[in-house]
Amino acid sequence: MNRKDQNTRPLAGPLIAIVVMLSVLGLAMVLSASSIDALQLYGSPWAIFSKQVMWMLVGASAMVFAATKISMKNLQWISSPFLVICFIGLLAVLVPGLGVYSAGSTRWIGVGIFKVQPSELMKLAIVLFGASLLSRRKNQIEDWKSTTRPLVIVSGAAITLIMLQPDMGTSIVIGCIFFSLLFAACAPGRVMVLLGVSGGVVGSFLALHSTYRRERLLSFVHPLASQTQGGYQVVQSLVGMGSGHLFGVGLGASTVKWGFLPNDHTDFIFAVIGQELGLVGSLFVLALFGAFGYIGFTIAKESQDEFSHLVAIGITTWILSQAFINIGAVIGGLPVTGIPLPLVSFGGSSLVGDMAALGILVAIAKNNTNRDQAKNSRSKAKPKLVSSQK
Repeated sequence: MNRKDQNTRPLAGPLIAIVVMLSVLGLAMVLSASSIDALQLYGSPWAIFSKQVMWMLVGASAMVFAATKISMKNLQWISSPFLVICFIGLLAVLVPGLGVYSAGSTRWIGVGIFKVQPSELMKLAIVLFGASLLSRRKNQIEDWKSTTRPLVIVSGAAITLIMLQPDMGTSIVIGCIFFSLLFAACAPGRVMVLLGVSGGVVGSFLALHSTYRRERLLSFVHPLASQTQGGYQVVQSLVGMGSGHLFGVGLGASTVKWGFLPNDHTDFIFAVIGQELGLVGSLFVLALFGAFGYIGFTIAKESQDEFSHLVAIGITTWILSQAFINIGAVIGGLPVTGIPLPLVSFGGSSLVGDMAALGILVAIAKNNTNRDQAKNSRSKAKPKLVSSQK
């Protein structure tokens, strides 16, 4: 069935509700998980939480602006300039003196608490640029030179710069966005297979070539065998989650945050959720992301134009793949890549980027509903022809 022939559902409200629930849960868990670290580093248990509140307000403003003020036409128009700005940011990060070094990588530019992570914004840039390119050249999708090749070049360049930081987790998420856009645009199967195999080979080489990433990969296979080295985080995460049992030890009562689990309020915040809220709380978070996936892909299915359709696919895949990779690492099902849990983990650029993208998704959902209502109103306004019998 053609997307234009379908009746749309008012999905903006449920989407906003999910975003609010994840955000509120994230604030509570960041406060709980970061309080000890904040007290030691800044002298106040509220220091990290107050930063998260500030970024949450910025993100909420970006979400409202994207949902109410930006049209799809303007969004498509700014996709290329926005991409260029993000590339400039990725290059600036690698310049000595401009890039901010922290925890073994250089991913930020800025001063003090006002630091920006260009790789987070690049996710949105790839979504918008890819959706614009593929929607404008929809009838040329079989010609890989005019559609697939430009997207491969842009995504490959972005991933290369991000890997130099290094940041393999964000690179994987961008790869997921890339493949989702091509799949949704009905790219030829042979091209998808070739790109998938090539990406797998290159990714495996990069993972094994670096000593640090190779140790993480091996510790993922046997975390208990390397629990004093590369597998320490995963082991502590599993211990924390296992001690939460069904209903958890109670909000704020986790033990892993007392120096046992590094990055407890960022990459491993799901472990704190598991210990404090138990299996029930963990499943609730999974259910929220599952509901988000259903709503996001439904919005994409009901979109009235190809650009909106691809943007919705890209944003939904972005959030879901990042959540999947993060939670998979926390429970020991995937190698640790160091990416935050969307809307829940501490982080300014990640939070603002996620909420801005979700604001665009809300705008698409509202457009779907408004157009359907307008179509129904026009149908009701048409005069009915009355036939008379002689």
